[in-house]
Parts: sequence; C-alpha cells; structure tokens
Amino acid sequence: MEKENFAFGKINFIMIGISMLIVVIGFIMMTGASSDATHFDAEIFSPMRISVAPVVCFVGFVSVIAGIMYRPKKGEGSK
Repeated sequence: MEKENFAFGKINFIMIGISMLIVVIGFIMMTGASSDATHFDAEIFSPMRISVAPVVCFVGFVSVIAGIMYRPKKGEGSK
C-alpha cells in the first residue's frame, strides 16, 4: 500500500497525539477534592480549575482540529 492512500501522514498523527495529551492535561487540571454536605472546600473555585484548565482544554481541541486539517507540502516527509 502506498503512502498516498492514507488520509493522514506521520506529522498529522504526531500533532493529534500531542493535542490529545494537552486536552488530557487540561482535564487533569480540573480535577481535585470536592465539597460535600458536611465539608465545604473553597478550592473548587480556584483560578486554575475555573479559568486556566478550560483554556488549556480549548487550546488542545483547536490543536486537534489543526492536526486534522494540516496538509504537508508535496516534498515534505517523503523519501
């Protein structure tokens, strides 16, 4: 099977993989201890959880789209 028959190239898969890692890091940044009926944890309103982590996830999702749409030049990546 020739390389031209594949929808994505090596660079696309690398970009998508890195982007998905960024998304996972964003979701991990959102996790943490929660509040319950007997204990209130003010950490649920930390800036990292409510503003930074969603921005990181958004950047990751946009990067996934860029990785899908990226089209290498004809000479790039070929032997």
